Amino acid sequence: MKTSPILITGAGQRVGFYCALQWLEQGFPVIATYRQERDALNVLRDKGAQLIQANFQDNQSILTFIDELKKTTSSLRAIIHNASTWVKDDTTGEAMSTLLAVHIQAPYLINLHCKHLLMASSSADIIHVTDDNIRKGSADHIAYCASKAGLTNLTLSFAKSFAPHVKVNCIAPALVMFNEHDSDDYKQHAINKSLLGIVPGEQEIFKAINYLLESTNITGEILHINGGRHLK
Repeated sequence: MKTSPILITGAGQRVGFYCALQWLEQGFPVIATYRQERDALNVLRDKGAQLIQANFQDNQSILTFIDELKKTTSSLRAIIHNASTWVKDDTTGEAMSTLLAVHIQAPYLINLHCKHLLMASSSADIIHVTDDNIRKGSADHIAYCASKAGLTNLTLSFAKSFAPHVKVNCIAPALVMFNEHDSDDYKQHAINKSLLGIVPGEQEIFKAINYLLESTNITGEILHINGGRHLK
């Protein structure tokens, strides 16, 4: 029996790339999106991934991606909404518009248009990757945090709408890995925010996604992966 592919958005780097590569090496078919070409994408291509370039920052681009996806597969085992962007707050509204498009509009439209692809799989999941800061907000990144909170709320509504065949859950990570340009002072400050005091790496998110995929009785939940930040 042919296994339906996993769709993961934002697979050009970091967590998305890691997850896509792990599934491919385990023999699972993967469809992955990317915003811009990177050398790492050739690794995924060589492993057999189907890659679709997609810019989720405007409505037409989202719909164009959906049309391309439907030409690529007749079913989906899961949709992992990992694509994300980081834009500073501004007073023009452009930042909020961009963040809402990527973090809310794209998952919203993809879920609605691809419901039949999920229903064609013997089991199916949607997982939204948001942010641990949704619990307390952010004084410095208001638009970003609000858009991720909206994505979290979509989890609840789609869990109700797509039950019982499709499980819909959310992963809300805090610090998972550093960027190359992060200073030592920043790194230590970030580590000190958690009780466990570690930077777990992208494999922590991969394990969490697989946990939700393999579960049979979890839907509409938010899984915070934050090293105990909420207790400090």
